[in-house]
Amino acid sequence: TLEQDLRRRDLTINAIAESATGEIIDPYHGRDDVAARVFRHVSEAFAEDPVRILRVARFAARFPDFSLAPETLALMRDITANGEVDALVPERVWQEVSRGLMERQPSRMFLMLRECGALARLLPELDTLFGVPQNPKSHPEIDTGDHVMRVIDQAAAAAQPLPVRFAALLHDLGKGQTPKENWPNHGGHEAAGLALVKQVSLRLRAPTECASLAQIVARWHG
Repeated sequence: TLEQDLRRRDLTINAIAESATGEIIDPYHGRDDVAARVFRHVSEAFAEDPVRILRVARFAARFPDFSLAPETLALMRDITANGEVDALVPERVWQEVSRGLMERQPSRMFLMLRECGALARLLPELDTLFGVPQNPKSHPEIDTGDHVMRVIDQAAAAAQPLPVRFAALLHDLGKGQTPKENWPNHGGHEAAGLALVKQVSLRLRAPTECASLAQIVARWHG
């Protein structure tokens, strides 16, 4: 039935139909969640495809004024903890990550993935940057993860193309390799990050144009 079909959709806001006569069919109260600006999963069927975690995070980047329902966050955490995110094929991960980078506020995608634990599984090199301090003279935001999120949002605000946004995302990976005793200074982080950028690009099977620019920026942005 139509109701059964809608029950298998990912979010309530995507589980709304319209009949041939114009009647709105909304058995899972998607219109209420649109009005409240909430992402909420429809049913436990959400857990059958772990790529939905990436989709919800991408929607968060597209619609910055939406929040995530607590029960949906809990389910996303359970899916991640069960190891299902680890089984995602690189092509599906890249498809969602690249689309998320091109949204209005890409930082929201990665922050949501971090909140549910998926960022540490999919992009551990990026997840490691959160909590790593930088010299406040040059980086008053201090936290390296916060810095990278600001950089990708600036790239989005400037309407930069995907290769630039991907390079912005990975440019400071080397700071995650700095020994703690050297914090908040990160001398040589550009060269240290080059291998990590190559590693991430290969794992995600990023297009050559994206991978090449990311390597150049990582090495020479200093």
